[in-house]
Amino acid sequence: MEERARRGKVGTGAMAAAEQAEREVARLGTGAGRDVNGGAEAAEFGAFPEAGRPTGRPTGRPTGRADVVIVGGGPAGVVLAFLLARQGVEVVLLEAQGDFDRDFRGDTIHPAIMELMDRLGLADRLLELEHEKVPEVRYLRPGDERPFVVADLARLKTRFPYLVLMLQSRFIGFLLEEAKRYPNLDVRMRSRVQGLVEEDGAVRGVRYRSPEGVREVWAKLVVGADGRFSKVRQLAGIELRELSAGTDVLYFNVPRRAEDAAGAVVDIHFGPRNSLALIDRGTYWQAGVSIPKGTYQRAKATGVGPIKEFVGGAVPWLADRLDGALGGWKDLTLLSVKIGRAERWHRPGLLLIGDAAHVMSPSGGVGINLAVQDAIAAANLLTEPLRSGDGPTDRDLAKVQRRRSWQAALVQGQQIAAEGDIARAFEAGEPYKAPPFLKALTRLPVLGALPAWVTAYGVWPERLKRSLVGPRPVRRPARGV
Repeated sequence: MEERARRGKVGTGAMAAAEQAEREVARLGTGAGRDVNGGAEAAEFGAFPEAGRPTGRPTGRPTGRADVVIVGGGPAGVVLAFLLARQGVEVVLLEAQGDFDRDFRGDTIHPAIMELMDRLGLADRLLELEHEKVPEVRYLRPGDERPFVVADLARLKTRFPYLVLMLQSRFIGFLLEEAKRYPNLDVRMRSRVQGLVEEDGAVRGVRYRSPEGVREVWAKLVVGADGRFSKVRQLAGIELRELSAGTDVLYFNVPRRAEDAAGAVVDIHFGPRNSLALIDRGTYWQAGVSIPKGTYQRAKATGVGPIKEFVGGAVPWLADRLDGALGGWKDLTLLSVKIGRAERWHRPGLLLIGDAAHVMSPSGGVGINLAVQDAIAAANLLTEPLRSGDGPTDRDLAKVQRRRSWQAALVQGQQIAAEGDIARAFEAGEPYKAPPFLKALTRLPVLGALPAWVTAYGVWPERLKRSLVGPRPVRRPARGV
């Protein structure tokens, strides 16, 4: 327990700063309808006053101006906004909700992200916030003598050989607190995009509704970082091609007890029909049970009994606390999983990054890792065009897609293959078993670290350009209304 306390150390200074940032964004408005699937959009502020004009030419309303408008306050959008603001780029960040708290969203910070924070001089302060360190990801099957360690991050040569489990809202709050020193970053909460401003075949800005009414902000570039149900992608007419049927995951929390094993873990338990992802969150266990796609209503009608039976059988030491943790269907949150990718990530004046461009399975938390690396690539390639002239050309935007899309495609291909193998095992009524070649690979001296490398960095990690590591003088604040 002392080791756990050391790893999850809370620094009062950094924690207070992050909590202050969370309170500040919450002050601007309270989020509603935290649907983990993004289905029912909450906190609508009324109908758009000009029905039939979701996109169009500038309206002549009072308008804000910036170098770039980033839509979406998730990890990709906030990291990109932070990196650009440090270089003197005028940034407006629009977030539809009133806070950054999301139930059962990815809360993993991978070594690639920690190394970015380290280069910016922020890693040590970030790790003062409440967190858990996870050095390995394990597969478990009934009857196995020992777990199969599919990703042993301790084998990596990095200062951060682990996954950091930290509330996403805390990570984002930390970055926004750091960003307060840059007056050219304007964060606008409860600002829901309703249209694109277009002129001469190019996107010139966005129209959004906030508690103050309908506003427009014009910019050299609009970045859609608003997730897998991206409104920006929809308004731009960019289609998302679904690559797999996916699965559904039912999440719930189980209290942690003092006698539970010390040491944060991410374990995947495979049964004959379902899998259970069990993640140690310090004060509780986060559990995610998979069900076949399209069976949600049938599972709901059956009730929570089969779920408790499966979880209690897979993890017997949790069985006696499941009645209190899972009293009924109301204690479950559905995450509908799918894998998809936009064939084109850009239009003149507009770029998609993160889940808006490529929807990943939550397996291993790789979606956050790839999304933040999209943000790094965009900062590397677009900072100078945004600082000077008329902004990035469509050719500049295409460079971002060329650099990032093949990596997303490779990771998605691996996820689809694994998803198919697991589905076939469940159809046969057998617990999924890791392929023999994967087990053999992990035993090799050097190549055995490859699964951990992909988990930590993706295929080819993005490194922030040396010229962007140090901040530049701020020219002027973003001009808004």
